[in-house]
Amino acid sequence: MSVLFIILGILMMMCGFSCLFTPLLTFMSAGYFIVILVLVYGVFGIVRAIANKKFGVNFAFSILSVIFGVVVLFFPSMMLLSDSLLLYLTAAWFILMGIVTIYAAVMLKKSGSKVWVAELIFGILAILVGLFSFFQPMFMAISIGVLISIFFIETGITMLITGVAND
Repeated sequence: MSVLFIILGILMMMCGFSCLFTPLLTFMSAGYFIVILVLVYGVFGIVRAIANKKFGVNFAFSILSVIFGVVVLFFPSMMLLSDSLLLYLTAAWFILMGIVTIYAAVMLKKSGSKVWVAELIFGILAILVGLFSFFQPMFMAISIGVLISIFFIETGITMLITGVAND
């Protein structure tokens, strides 16, 4: 299982750096990047829940992430409904992702894991990105490529740390 987390982490980081160096292209195709991020996050969460035999909030949110990603992939017109809707959905998803990540950090701390601090920091960063996006939607529209790339990179780092720590 650790090898899967390491591979997914590296792929997420590579995707993040690709987005960072091409922010305009990322903005133009942000919907597909978000769907990929949501799907990978969902699959990662489901695999983690099954491996740890913990089927709580993280597991439910992971299933919702996969369902959302699959629906958008099969109905691309949903992605084109409105750019503003996409911006606010992205902001809400960042906040929810941050809350779930902070919850996971608390659970990791209780279990004695040493990676809980990284999870907590990335959860707080995700919430801050989401809140900023709600209050500054025009800035979010301009900088979505950079914000998504940062989130891809930090999610990849989290996956990588989790994979190495569980090895």
